[in-house]
Amino acid sequence: MGSSSSVFVLLLIAVALANAPFLTRRVFGLFGPGEKSLGARLGELLVAYFVVGGLGLFLEQTSGQIFPQGWEFYAVTATLFLTLAFPGFVFRYLLKRHD
Repeated sequence: MGSSSSVFVLLLIAVALANAPFLTRRVFGLFGPGEKSLGARLGELLVAYFVVGGLGLFLEQTSGQIFPQGWEFYAVTATLFLTLAFPGFVFRYLLKRHD
């Protein structure tokens, strides 16, 4: 897989994992039939951030040398991940349900 295609795939996975906690009632999509709290959803979002980061680290390692990153890199990627999760948050908490 080329460098540009691996970045595209990583971004698609990031969008999917960022929105997944808000689209399902089950914890990690597997456990429990009940409703999750906002804290549980944010916990899942944190785990998903580290999964995507680990996948990005793996892809960087397979393409060559891993470059050292400072705190600024992690601040920007965390903010980007939260931005990617915004559509799921809007769907879960801000849209009016007409039942």
